Amino acid sequence: MELRHLRYFDALAETLNFTRAAERLHVTQSTLSHQIKQLEEELGTPLFDRSGKHVRMTEAGEVLRSHMTPALEKIDLGLQALRAPGEAITGSIRLGTTPSFNTRMVPQCVATLLNAYPGIGVSVEELAAGQILKRLRSGHLDIAVSYPPGDGNDLWFEPLYKEELRLVVATGHPLARRRRVRMVELHNVRMVLLPAQFLTRKLLDECLQQAGAKPLIVAQMNSVAPMIELIRQTDLAGIITETAVSSSADLRVIPLEDPTPVRTPGLLWPKGAARSPVLRHFAEIIRRAAGTAA
Repeated sequence: MELRHLRYFDALAETLNFTRAAERLHVTQSTLSHQIKQLEEELGTPLFDRSGKHVRMTEAGEVLRSHMTPALEKIDLGLQALRAPGEAITGSIRLGTTPSFNTRMVPQCVATLLNAYPGIGVSVEELAAGQILKRLRSGHLDIAVSYPPGDGNDLWFEPLYKEELRLVVATGHPLARRRRVRMVELHNVRMVLLPAQFLTRKLLDECLQQAGAKPLIVAQMNSVAPMIELIRQTDLAGIITETAVSSSADLRVIPLEDPTPVRTPGLLWPKGAARSPVLRHFAEIIRRAAGTAA
């Protein structure tokens, strides 16, 4: 087994498409196929299922990738350091994120990266999901933490975890002592929510309509941190992911049901785009943080 075998495996595992993986590696499709076959023969197990219309990873392939990706990232960072002896590892990352993740998770991930590599520059843009897709496609973002693109055949989406959105109220709110709240009970409740252009708001509107509830939306904010502060200081309720709310004695986070709003955040980046070792390492930091959040 040689390093090139693992790089070929990594490219195919990421794209699940022999043509796109070969283009990224600047080799022919037959060369890639031959190298993958060599790796599978050496390991004694298939890593990809090619029986259907689409390439899929086998369980063995998933196991190999989970252990191999961090190792490749360390190798790439080590090679980068060797090419610039005595100099700090440098580079830049342009990240897009929706408001929920920019409250706690994204700052935590950026801090982890900068503590390890202080020479790196990071630019974070807090945007609605639709704006994130446009900026990824235009080349203004390298990577994003957002939601499935829907029509994103030109974008790669990697699910991170599933999360429930929950009701957030101040401790003096009439619903603060409840263990669970049904969506229909939010009828005529004074609320602050994200504006209509956010996918999360569209999800909440669908859940509220399904439950037959029409809350009194008296405030709309396009950032979660000020929403939380407004809830803390008023009688307004909000619906926010629990991971965005810091533990606080003056706030209550309550599960919702009938229906429970659930969404799937993940990593997004343009298919076929080159990713630097630093960007690959940052993606792994996000995966680890998402695993903790899940």
